[in-house]
Amino acid sequence: MNLLTQSKLSALIWMLLLATIFSCNSIGPAGLFKKMSPHDTYGNRLKTAGLQQTAIGSQWLQMADQSLGKAIHITIPYKETGFFAAERVQAATFQFEGKRGEKLYISLSKNPAQNFNIFIDLWQQKSQQNKLLASADTSGKPLTVEVKQGGTYLLRLQPELLKSGEYTLIIQSGPALAFPVAASGKPNIGSFYGADRDAGIRKHEGVDIFAKKGTPALAAANGIAQPGENKLGGKVVFLHPDDADYTLYYAHLDSQLVHNGQHVSVGDTVGLVGNTGNAKTTPSHLHFGIYTNGGAVNPLTFVAPVTKKPEPVTAPLQNLNTMVRTDTRNSKLLTEATEKAPVKEALPEGTALHVDAAVGNYYKVTLPNGQTGFLNSKSVNTINAPLRKYTLKTAQPLYNQPDTLSPKKTILAAGKPVNVLAGFESFYLIEDGNETGWLKK
Repeated sequence: MNLLTQSKLSALIWMLLLATIFSCNSIGPAGLFKKMSPHDTYGNRLKTAGLQQTAIGSQWLQMADQSLGKAIHITIPYKETGFFAAERVQAATFQFEGKRGEKLYISLSKNPAQNFNIFIDLWQQKSQQNKLLASADTSGKPLTVEVKQGGTYLLRLQPELLKSGEYTLIIQSGPALAFPVAASGKPNIGSFYGADRDAGIRKHEGVDIFAKKGTPALAAANGIAQPGENKLGGKVVFLHPDDADYTLYYAHLDSQLVHNGQHVSVGDTVGLVGNTGNAKTTPSHLHFGIYTNGGAVNPLTFVAPVTKKPEPVTAPLQNLNTMVRTDTRNSKLLTEATEKAPVKEALPEGTALHVDAAVGNYYKVTLPNGQTGFLNSKSVNTINAPLRKYTLKTAQPLYNQPDTLSPKKTILAAGKPVNVLAGFESFYLIEDGNETGWLKK
């Protein structure tokens, strides 16, 4: 698509979308679109404007669904810098594991900062139907989502039509709750969930956080406090966090500093660390537990004060959104951006690849057949210079893609010299003057 055609099409799309936006009041009840995600709102406007009947509009809508089934698996923390090109209809979906008690921090920066919008959607993957958890567009704030159920999650990025730009995605995770013991007591976790108690008769239903006696025990969440006392825990406080399906349990307190029904905020002192109850013979500590309707759960992920930072991007960014070729034999196409990841395929030297993003010292690439994966950035080279020259013995068609069923761009005459830039399977990527395309070997 040339720039003039692209500009005219972009203007047409925006005229239709604007017309749709200002006529929304006549399309159903007030507030209808407020209940939709930004992505779905945009998709609905494409349909209302009739753009789903166009090739580019239908491709955008199809890509949104298809990308969910082609997610690339990643490990948190994760950072990538990529490029969405106006001439390509794209979406990127990432699959990763989330642990209950984590809080996900998802941020997306972009260049240009204005007039280049990317829709962000987060799902929990389900066997029947994925559950949408959060949505945003890059005109808003980063997403912060608590993982309320361990499992597999999907994050999709999709830019609006006919807009180009670079983006940097960062996904990090940290504890969903604040740490429940003040730093002044130099707290350390010394006993973990599931450890044997009473010679194996029962299991430890929390973590023990050792600290100096009298150290403040802090509210790990906003909620309602309920002090009490029992044989095992001694002086205890139950804290019922706002909008949560679990209860926090503080035990062995030296004293309680809240009254029943008091609403506390994160960081408020609910009591002082001690060794009451069955902890009279042990060093002072806070027994911290979390209880759900199904019983106790491991609280460590909820409070472990660790937020790992992703590896910085070191792969050269000048290759983003360009076609490159492998320059080593049997370059490894990996499932993740690490040498320990399983190998999807060993690629021959000279294989053509499109660079979609950079992750650490790796490129996230797409092969001409649509397969994606990660490749060490040092194993590729640009295709500015030809691999070799080749003279056609017979007239041959030049294809748009490495597939004999794809459109023919032209017919190359017998005896014509061409430059071989790269290859894929049984095709050469060749250059003939200003024309570039695929030639059957």
